[in-house]
Amino acid sequence: MTHIISRNALIWLAVPCIAVDAATLRVPAQHATIESAILASVRGDTVMVAAGTYGGRLVLKPGIVVRSEGDDAKGQRGLKRAEATILDASGGGPGVEMAKEATLDGFTITGAGNYDDTLWRHHFDTQGNEQAHEHIGQPGAPGIAVTSDCAVLHNIVHHNGSTGIAITGAAGKNVSPRIAGNVCYRNMGGGIGSMNGSTAHIEQNTCFENLHAGIGCDGSSPLVMNNTCHGNVRSGIGISEGSSPKVTGNLCFRNRRAGIGIRTGNDTRPLVKGNECRENEMAGIGVEEGARPDIRRNRLIGNKLVAIGITGDSRAVIADNDIAREGGAPPMIAVLDKSHALITGNTIRGGGVTAVLIKGTAQLKDNHFIGGREKGSAVWAQAGAEIEMSGNKIQGWARPLLADKSAKVIVNDKPPSAVPKP
Repeated sequence: MTHIISRNALIWLAVPCIAVDAATLRVPAQHATIESAILASVRGDTVMVAAGTYGGRLVLKPGIVVRSEGDDAKGQRGLKRAEATILDASGGGPGVEMAKEATLDGFTITGAGNYDDTLWRHHFDTQGNEQAHEHIGQPGAPGIAVTSDCAVLHNIVHHNGSTGIAITGAAGKNVSPRIAGNVCYRNMGGGIGSMNGSTAHIEQNTCFENLHAGIGCDGSSPLVMNNTCHGNVRSGIGISEGSSPKVTGNLCFRNRRAGIGIRTGNDTRPLVKGNECRENEMAGIGVEEGARPDIRRNRLIGNKLVAIGITGDSRAVIADNDIAREGGAPPMIAVLDKSHALITGNTIRGGGVTAVLIKGTAQLKDNHFIGGREKGSAVWAQAGAEIEMSGNKIQGWARPLLADKSAKVIVNDKPPSAVPKP
């Protein structure tokens, strides 16, 4: 049998790796729906979507870009093009399912799952005290589901029935997406959740008024950098279940509980460095349930309860932080309930009846206490406390130390003075 091969076929066989130019598929000019344009796309293509409201859920393909038309001009919430290009994802399942090396850039994603405004308002009013201690992102359908390396950029994700952007890792799989420049608010979970070993880069997002944390880390170790989190029902940034993220350069303010909340086990070991936590309803940084954070060079200003609270048999390094509050009775730093802290190099301005309250164990070295209370004590060691003080500079407090008779105290400061509790 004779085989006839055309000249074109010979050229293709001889040069099998000729690159094909990426295409731009326009919606609705060339394709009536975003879904049909995605189906027609191949790796390297861009699906360009004109302003408008589009219904349905999206499942992206590997290596494609889905982008709204327009430049990067700012709008009221985010980019103008994201505000004008809306995906109404009403119904079951995630609003958008990302794919490996795909990009979603500049959309409003809303309506996935069941947003319950009455429930949201109830938990906001009660500061999340009645919420169950549950893993972030489960159950429910997120606005955007991320399970591989990809890019989620400049989107506005709001009023969804679960987490706004949910990043989920898996055993033996590296899931390190870039999540940048998004605005996530009023979602019935966290604004952004990193779970199950994911190592995302979460940068320059704004997360507010979400039912749980603005950004939550559950058993994961992302980079959480230069985000703004405010008005969330729980913490601005929540870290739990063995997470060890690097949390740096973030602004967390006026959250209903902590600016940064850290909990759940001695495998929870984040580096919390260079953040600003101000005017939060409870702690600036709160640590509980045996966690082990390293808390360095943060600014903790005007938080209603403590600036830093360590409780529940936790351990913490508290170093080189700038801590201040005007008025209020609570201390600036509290170490309670069998917890331990190394407190070193901090500047602590103001405080209630004391600047630092210890009912666990602590080393206080080279701190600068600046008080303004005629009858207060810079440090109060309560019953059962064990403390060691050295190299601290104390001014504006009536006493450097008030110690219960049962407290174990070593003071190497000059001039030292331990005043027994009456």
